[in-house]
Amino acid sequence: MAFTDTATIEVRAGKGGDGRSSFRHEKYRAKGGPDGGDGGRGGDVIFLVDHNSSTLSSYRTARTIRAEDGAPGGDNRRHGKSGGPITVTVPPGTQVWDGEQLVADLTEASPEVVIVKGGRGGFGNAHFVSSTRQTPRNAELGEPGETRKLRLELKLVADVGLVGLPNAGKSTLLSVISNARPEIGDYAFTTLTPNLGLVNHRGASFLVADIPGLIEGASTGKGLGDEFLRHIERTAVIVHLIDATSSDVVADWRTISDELSAYGHGLSDRPLLVALTKIENLPAAELKARRVAVEQASGSPVFEISAVAHRGLDPLLDAVLTEVEAARKVQAAAAAELPVIDTTSLPDFWRVEPEGENIWRITGERLEGFARRTNFDSPEAVIRLHDILRKNGVSRELRRQGAVPGDMLRLGSAELTWND
Repeated sequence: MAFTDTATIEVRAGKGGDGRSSFRHEKYRAKGGPDGGDGGRGGDVIFLVDHNSSTLSSYRTARTIRAEDGAPGGDNRRHGKSGGPITVTVPPGTQVWDGEQLVADLTEASPEVVIVKGGRGGFGNAHFVSSTRQTPRNAELGEPGETRKLRLELKLVADVGLVGLPNAGKSTLLSVISNARPEIGDYAFTTLTPNLGLVNHRGASFLVADIPGLIEGASTGKGLGDEFLRHIERTAVIVHLIDATSSDVVADWRTISDELSAYGHGLSDRPLLVALTKIENLPAAELKARRVAVEQASGSPVFEISAVAHRGLDPLLDAVLTEVEAARKVQAAAAAELPVIDTTSLPDFWRVEPEGENIWRITGERLEGFARRTNFDSPEAVIRLHDILRKNGVSRELRRQGAVPGDMLRLGSAELTWND
């Protein structure tokens, strides 16, 4: 299956089932009481990390994902069956975007999230029985489920990112130090998709991502470079590999360094280790001269390695492990400092705002939910909605702002004439 790291899909949660309005019919009892049951809740759409997946390819053609609707309530107070949720599996590192809003970032720390919630089922008329209302006929409608059009972006979750010009030896190094088996060839652009490998070194382990060869202009999209650079945004450490046999190793270093700076996203600020590869092909004196030249240009030490000959790998991996462990400590400390907010104790806010002459917009999730479940064809249901607005202080606020009976009220997509 082809590698895909972006996709656009639409997700639809299930609609809540309608409540039922019915009355008991029993022998020798002409006027049985209300017995309409509540509708079932609509199913949620849940995104879940699948560690056996590394691509979004399965969503190239799946444009709409829909959860099950809740069933309507029955007579004899029978509750409608709730709609089954649907689980969407994505690879680790998938970001879920709704326009410019980041909805979810699915990683090890956050492996599962409800993306859209199913609608609440409507109450049946048995729910509204009280000492003053013995025969209510009102039953609520089920709420629509949430719908979103989403953009999925995969950013590989790795501790280390290998970057360099085409044919710098990234895939060869990854195949030697890890369990990865990328395609390797003695020509440029052998690797056309990112590869991940798990490295075990001195009793510790870390993930390394091999990013396809970058070229000058990669940060602006040349050669799909900006697509590939996305995959090292999450990495804690960057290892820049330079072919020691290149005709100008300093120019090669400068090309990648400039592209990392131009791309942004903090890449140029990450710990960066530089290594000359394929050293088995150069005499010692010439290799030293090239290493010194890169060190002078970069201002940092340069490692010398040969993945084929297994030379110089331990010093490089030691340095990588040191940087990875330092980054993990910083991340753990930052996570420990995040406050935990109990959203269940937050009050239900609502707001009244003018939206035109004699038109008022009422916002607030709880009140808008009541409006969504109101059957406006039922006078009894509309009276109930007015009662709810009155008990929650909305009518008082409308009067304070100058509203008069007969003005139009808007709650979500619902409209009603205010009858205070």
